[in-house]
Amino acid sequence: MNTVKLDARDIKILAALSREGRMSKAALAQKVNLSATPCWERLNRLEKAGVISGYGAKIELKRIASHVSVFVMAELENHRAETFQTFERAVARHDEITSCWAIGGGYDYLLQVITRDIDTYQRLIDTLLESGTGLARYFSYIVTKPVKASPMPPFDILLPTLAEKD
Repeated sequence: MNTVKLDARDIKILAALSREGRMSKAALAQKVNLSATPCWERLNRLEKAGVISGYGAKIELKRIASHVSVFVMAELENHRAETFQTFERAVARHDEITSCWAIGGGYDYLLQVITRDIDTYQRLIDTLLESGTGLARYFSYIVTKPVKASPMPPFDILLPTLAEKD
């Protein structure tokens, strides 16, 4: 994988945007101690390099809708490429599956599902089991409360020599 060379100022830009994605050009430049033009040149470079893949708002879903969040460990019937592709296409068709990761170890996928209630969740799982997606077994873990969800990567751990510089 090609990595993009970053300096301490780039890391500050990324950290600021991770914490507060919505800010003016002037506010971002001030936060990272740069003038507006060099700051936005760096930002444009980070976007073009694919380091920044998008912007979004953090939504407090509990304030607008009753819901249940479930993590699902999924195991497929077999490990043929076609089965993985079929399952991944099925996952992409369901909006309530908000995240899906292919994982190594004892299971094949970790999914995050957000839906109205447990009955709606179970109907989704039944659909996946009955529609030839390749899903053999699943294990459900209901989220009882969020403890930590950081939008910011641990830059100081991942890039310790850069995060320490000013």
